[in-house]
This record gives sequence, structure tokens and C-alpha cells, in this order.
Amino acid sequence: MLHRISMRVLPALTLAVTEDGFRKRKRILMLFPGLLAFVLYRGLHSAGRHGDILALLLASGLFSTLVALVAYSYGRERRMTDLVREDGGIHLSWVGLRFGFFYGVQLSLMVLGLLHVFSYRYTEHPDGPAMMALIIASTSVFRDAFELGHLRLLRQQGRPFLACPDLKKVWTLVAGRRELWGVVLAAAVAGFAYLGLAFTFPWVRTDLGQLLVIGLLTGTAGTAAYLKGLQQAVTLRRSFSHYSWTELGRFFLWPGMAFGWTYNLILVGITSYLVLLPSPPLAWRVLVVASTAGLITVYCYYLGRCRWEEEKLQASLAPAMLRCPFLVGILSSKKV
Repeated sequence: MLHRISMRVLPALTLAVTEDGFRKRKRILMLFPGLLAFVLYRGLHSAGRHGDILALLLASGLFSTLVALVAYSYGRERRMTDLVREDGGIHLSWVGLRFGFFYGVQLSLMVLGLLHVFSYRYTEHPDGPAMMALIIASTSVFRDAFELGHLRLLRQQGRPFLACPDLKKVWTLVAGRRELWGVVLAAAVAGFAYLGLAFTFPWVRTDLGQLLVIGLLTGTAGTAAYLKGLQQAVTLRRSFSHYSWTELGRFFLWPGMAFGWTYNLILVGITSYLVLLPSPPLAWRVLVVASTAGLITVYCYYLGRCRWEEEKLQASLAPAMLRCPFLVGILSSKKV
């Protein structure tokens, strides 16, 4: 979900996908995959397969693949046949799989995991969860694929973007550098912190307790990693002192805490409905907390470096660099 975070943290990408005309068109078009997802749900319900988790996830993944390809072509303002000639079938297949199938399945598992945390069992009452899993996944896939297609269109038209979501760049940046040890340290600290809390407070071993704790840990780790990536030459303590608690709190909540919760809920869905382990052991919970904290740390450090590159080339540092449009409006920058 690096693309989701990037398009809401990096100013150039944020402004590109939140322009008034584009945003209005996106909101209107997002209604259609939601309506079609409801029709798909009714079809599964009529066939009696909506209670089968594998059938539900397969339907969500295949439908999301189709939605991603259509949304991407709409964002590019090209017909599908033209995209095949321009980009090649392999690239479009990758778009469909990564931003359609796998992303849709993850979002469906996230919905089921959230309901499981609050004691709503999919296997006992599948109607509501199945419908929500299909609709939320497909509309989210459409939104993101549409935005990615729009960004690709703008780049072809000559609008420069210094950073675009790319997993290869993430691992290239981190692997083999001393920052990798920082990621390992963050994961280890988060794991041991959760372990200590679990022994002190038994309720932390529940799904809800794990969700609350992992949000706090990933929010802290993500904020620190972002500031370290943004200002490598400055100590972390001085970096924190440069920004108000309000600005730090906004980044702590989104993407730090929000995406920590997201990945945790996906893993809850996997363990509860695919692995069939509704009450996982403490060792598994520690591993989930540590790996999630490590992943969020990597992503946020990468975003910090990308933001540093933008500001370095533009020679402008926006005063509200940590703001997220989901909370306070569009992130601003003087020369973007």
C-alpha cells in the first residue's frame, strides 16, 4: 500500500490527484464499481457461495483486477487496446495483479479482520461482511488505479514528479545501508515492547488489545523514520523539536497509526479465516507487531527521503510538511 501513502504524503503527487476537476470526476466514477460489486454479491448470495471465504476472496480479486484495468485506462484517458500497444500486455497484467487482484484481496481481508476484532464473525453471519468486503475493496481499487493512471498521464504530458511509488526504489534505498539497522532496531523494539505489555496486561493479547498497541508503536516508529529520512544530518531529537506537536500528531495518526492498523487487520483476517487460527499464540502476535513496525518504518523513511529530494531541488520547505489531506486538507508547498 505504498502507493496509497505516497499519494497523500508527497506534495507533488498529492496536488496532482486532489485537483478539483479530477477529484469530482473520480467521486462520480467510484459509484459504478460499488454498484457492480453489489450485483456480484447478490450473484454469490443466490448461488449460496457468499459464505465461502475462498470463493469470496477469489471473486473480490478477479473483480478488482477488472476494476483496476478499467480505472487505469480511464485515468490514462486511453482505450484499453491503445494501452496494450503503448505499455505492453506485461505491464498491464502487472497493474491488474498488483493494484487489482492482490490489493482487492488484502482490502477484503482487512474488512473481515476489522469485523472479527469487534466480535462479528463472518462464518456465523456472512451476509453483511461479504457485501462490505466486495464493495469496499472494489471502490478503493478503482480510486487508487484511477489516480495512478492519472499520474502516468501527467508524466507523459511533461509534468515532472520527482518521486512515484515504487517498491524497487524502497529496497534499493534501504538494503545494504546503515539505515537497515534502524529498521531492524525499530522492529525489535516494537516486538519487545509488545511482549512486555502482554505480560503486564493480559488484555493486550486479545485482537483488540493488539490493534491498539500496534497503532501506537507504528505511529511512533513511522514518525521517527520519516523525520530521519527527511533530515539525515540532524539528530532525531532536534528533528522532533523543529515541528509542533500538532504537526507531529497528524503524521503519527496518518499514515503511521492508520497503516499499522491496516496491515494488522489484514493479518488478523488471514489468521482467522485462511489459517483458521482465531486465537493465535503470543509468539505469533509478537512477530506480527515487529514485522508491521518494520514495514511502516521502511515506508516512512523512504517517503522522508523522497520529500527531502523534492525540497532540495525546489529549494523550498513547506511549513506544513507533515499534514495529510485526509485530516486537514491538501498538503501545501510554495513551488509545487
